[in-house]
Order: sequence, then C-alpha cells, then structure tokens
Amino acid sequence: MILLGDGMADYPLKELGGKTPLEFARTPHMDRITSEGTLGLVNTIPSGFSPGSDIANLSILGYDPRKYYTGRGPLEAASQGVQLGPDDVAFRCNLVAIGAGDAPVMEDFTSGHISSSEARQIIDDLQREFGTAEFQFYPGVAYRHLLVWRGGKESLKTTPPHDITGRLINDYLPQGNGSLEINSLMQRCREILLDHPVNRLRLSEGKRPATSIWPWGQGRAPRIVSFTKKYHLTGGIISAVDLLNGIGVLAGLEVIHVEGATGYTDTNYLGKAEKALEALRKLDFVFVHVEAPDEMGHEGNIEGKIRAIEDFDEKVVGAVLRGLNSLAPFRLMVLSDHPTPITMRTHSPEPSPFAVQSSIAGENRKNALTFGETSARDMGILISPGYLLMDAFIKNWRGEGKLIE
Repeated sequence: MILLGDGMADYPLKELGGKTPLEFARTPHMDRITSEGTLGLVNTIPSGFSPGSDIANLSILGYDPRKYYTGRGPLEAASQGVQLGPDDVAFRCNLVAIGAGDAPVMEDFTSGHISSSEARQIIDDLQREFGTAEFQFYPGVAYRHLLVWRGGKESLKTTPPHDITGRLINDYLPQGNGSLEINSLMQRCREILLDHPVNRLRLSEGKRPATSIWPWGQGRAPRIVSFTKKYHLTGGIISAVDLLNGIGVLAGLEVIHVEGATGYTDTNYLGKAEKALEALRKLDFVFVHVEAPDEMGHEGNIEGKIRAIEDFDEKVVGAVLRGLNSLAPFRLMVLSDHPTPITMRTHSPEPSPFAVQSSIAGENRKNALTFGETSARDMGILISPGYLLMDAFIKNWRGEGKLIE
C-alpha cells in the first residue's frame, strides 16, 4: 500500500522555529514507519518538467513522465470517462475568481472552494450556452473541471492558475497557436458569469464568485501500459481528485470511490483508510491519495497545513497501521509527491521524503526517528529518477532484490 499526502513537503519556516510544517506537526504514525523501516528522498520531477502533481504521481506509480506524459487535461478526461479521439485536446478547466478592471488579478484559483453542486450548475450552463461540436464542457469536482476541444490545437502556452495567485493575469493568458479561440471562449464565459445565479447567491453569502474559466494543462490522450502488465499485480486507487483517478484509469487500476471524499481539508480521511484496507483483501496493491496538505500550501495557510498533515497521520496512516497486521505480509510506503511551500503557494521540484516499512524480516534499514525533510536528507538515500522507486518497492516485495542499494 502507498499512502500519499499531496504537497506535505515544504521549506523551513521562521514561524515554526526553522522547522517545516511536516517536521513541526505531530506525526507519531509516520514516525513509527520511519523508525521501523527505511527513510529516504525521491526526486519525482524530471529536469525540464513543471513540478505538478500529474508529473509527480506518474513517477510514483512507476511511469517515466518523459515517455508517458502528454498533459494534465487528458488524465482528467480519462477519470471522467470522456473519450478523446487522436486529434482531440483536453484541458483542465478551473473555475476561478479574477478581479475586475483593466488590471485584473488572479484572486482565487478555487473560486472560494466552490462546492461541486454549485460548480455543476455553472458548467452545465456554460455547456448549454457555448457547447458545440468543437468545444465541450464537463463538470468535475469543486473548482476542477474539463474542457475538450475536438480537433483542437495543443501547442499553445498555458499557465496553472495556482501558480499566479495575487498576480496580474494579462501576461499569463493562453498564448500561441490556438490562443485566439481559447481567449475568446474565456471572455464569453466571463460575460455570462458576471450575473450568474450561483454567483449572485455566493456574493450575498459573503463568498467569492466564480468569475471566469481558466483552461490549462492541455494535451492529447496518452497510451500507458497497464500497472498489472507492468508489475503483474492487481491494484486500486483512492482519491477525490480527477487527475489521480485518471492516471489510475489509464494504468488499469480499479478506481475506488469513498463517500465524503472532497479533495480538501473536510475530506473523509478515515473512510479512505477503511476502504483501502477493505480493498487490500482482494487486490495486491492500493494507492491512497490525500489532497488536503497541498491545498493548504496553495493557500499559504501554515496552521491549516499542519492540521492537514496531522489529520492524514492520525486518520489515514494510523488507521491503516492498526488494520494492516491482519493482512501480513505487507509493505507500506508513506510519502509526499512534491513540496508545496507555504512561502511560494505553489509546487516546487525538490526531492520529497518517503518511508517504507515491511513486515518481512531483513527488509528494513536506514532508520531514523522522525519522518521529515531534514531526517530524510541525512539518510543519504535519493531515488532519482523517481519512477524507479516503484520498481524497487514492488520488486523487493516479490523477492527480486533489495529496496535500496
């Protein structure tokens, strides 16, 4: 089993006495895995790639992004069951809050963490108003949605909205071949959203409105070898995020849904752990993804990130540890996919800590007392490129070598 706290890794903060949020947080269960297992760093972002969760989690699941990555949009399309032809381009499509006036600023890439039900109303209305044989909108979860351009252009330059919070948007609008069509669609959507009923209600309740769409992460459908074919294991994935589920679909993993999973700090942590243990009784491998620490990093919320890490440790890692002994022999990995530093409010490409605990005698080594960036660096283990980590993790379990040489 893999338990992943998205964006848990960070930089030292003076507000925390020079510790990172991960080092400052109380994490007895991740510390236990570390003290009884093997601790190191993994470099999930190949040189030249943007440090996104798409790249990082492809690496963690054993897929070289340089070979398999075509864009974030098609991964999310796979999660939603949206079929892409060879000439179709899929975009991740955020609902965002952009300020008014001649110098508009990206105020909030989540539209105040708009609910899925509110967002669905907006996306459905945009599809009715602007959906054609060429452009189609598909609702997703919360602020995360999908735009498909049939027979579209993929070489234009786009920017993730979470990278430009608080910045003027004019320099980050889509550019290049195809940008005229996308920018025109964005403008027409803004005009509809100005007086949309959902936004009127949100404003009356003191919430941020969704004032625009923001397409990014475009690409055509990739071809990914199945996880079962690659590792000869059956597997499942648990996540509230379409991106992760899309990777799972393309890798042939069973997508396991958990009621109350939101992709935010109010997610059903314990439900994810319970579903994972249940799934591991019939599958060989389960990957559990929790988005909350990453969201807090994007918000620049120190207290929120510490709380999300502690909730992940207690309600996911702790619950899994309490239930895993009945499933022995096992191997368990806990890790962060990439840093989402509070000071940057976006992702960074530095290596992140991982820890592996095995119930098999002789497999645990390079122990440390605590799970964190500094202790992982002190161990002297670095897996790079990151997609080799899964190879070592699986092969060790199958008796084909050691975890780290």
